[in-house]
Order: sequence, then C-alpha cells, then structure tokens
Amino acid sequence: MSGIRILLVDDHPVVRAGLRAMLSDFEGITVAAEAADGAAALAQLARLRTLGEPVDVVLMDLQMGAGMDGVTATQKIKAGEAGIPAPPVLILTTYDSDADILAAVEAGASGYMLKDAPPEHIRQAVLSAAAGGTALAPEVAARLMGRIRNPEPALSAREIQLLQLLATGLPNRAIARQLFISEATVKTHLVHIYGKLGVDNRTAAISVATQRRIIRPV
Repeated sequence: MSGIRILLVDDHPVVRAGLRAMLSDFEGITVAAEAADGAAALAQLARLRTLGEPVDVVLMDLQMGAGMDGVTATQKIKAGEAGIPAPPVLILTTYDSDADILAAVEAGASGYMLKDAPPEHIRQAVLSAAAGGTALAPEVAARLMGRIRNPEPALSAREIQLLQLLATGLPNRAIARQLFISEATVKTHLVHIYGKLGVDNRTAAISVATQRRIIRPV
C-alpha cells in the first residue's frame, strides 16, 4: 500500500521530531500533520479533511500532559466528532499496563505499539492499520492472551479502571462520580478486586496490581 498519510499526536516536540524522522525513511508514508494533544488532533483532522487531504492513520500517544489524552481522543475520533469518517487510530506509547491496553482497545484503537519497538515493526503496524487490520506489539498481544488463558479470575475492564483511579488517591465518592456509579457499586467492585488479587485492603491491591502491570504506576 502506498501514499499513507499520518497524523502524528504526541505532546513532546522532541519525540514528534524523532518519529517524523523515522517515518520519513519509510517509502509511501508521509506525516501530513502533527498535534500536541487530543483536542488539537481533532482540529487537525477536520482541517485536513476540509482541504481535501484526509489522514489515513492517526499515530496516537496515550498520556499528553494537561491536554486531552489519547484514549479520550480515540473515542471522539471513532465517534465521528472530528466531523469526518473516522480513520484508524494506532496507539504508540511507553505504557503496557492492562489498564492502558484495555482502555485503548475499548476506545476503538486499531492497534497498540510501544515506542521502543524496532522501526520496521512500527512501519508494519502503520501498513496494517491503514489496510483496516489490527497491529499489536508482541508484549501487548501476550498480555491480552494471558488474560484469556489464565485460569484465575481476571479483573474486568471496569475493575481495572476503578483500580487505576484508586491508585491516584481518590476516595470512593470521587471514584463513583468519575465512573457515574454509586458508592455502593464502588464498594462492591472493591470486594471483587480484593478477592481476585488475594488482598484485603486498597493499599495492598494497588501494590499487587502495579507489580503485575495491571495498572500504571502513579
């Protein structure tokens, strides 16, 4: 496949410059525009569409400082909030926790790659995403397969989401507000989380989940 146009989304200018340089070495792949966060990415997608220069793949970081994060941006892009047909979104990040992977997949990402991947792997991931396929870093695929094959009860996506919020120090009431559920439901989720992790308090749950890379260190 040739003539693939990419929107590069990352909050670090130096990282964007490095990625642009790497991608420029790939025949048939062009960085059409850059954005420093999710909101800027949506604006760029709409602008390029207006110019008749649509993007074929969005290469999206996950965490972007105070700006709109990659998961939220992916959700909005796939929901058509940029006012255009949704291009595939390929996550390119340093994070490989279950919380990040599941959130990105549920948001509609077509692939999930790590920034330390060999350039050829990233090129193949871009080609796959542009062709409508799925691209997962080997480490990410292994974690997803591990969830399927592990005979022990795995944390659900909602439980992982709740646990990641818990790790930031939020009390139950604040977590309930963020997830649009009741405090009683939060407590029920915590009971299930403790049971699955073999712990009896939130501090231990956060520690075990971080060690197992279920959630990202905060």
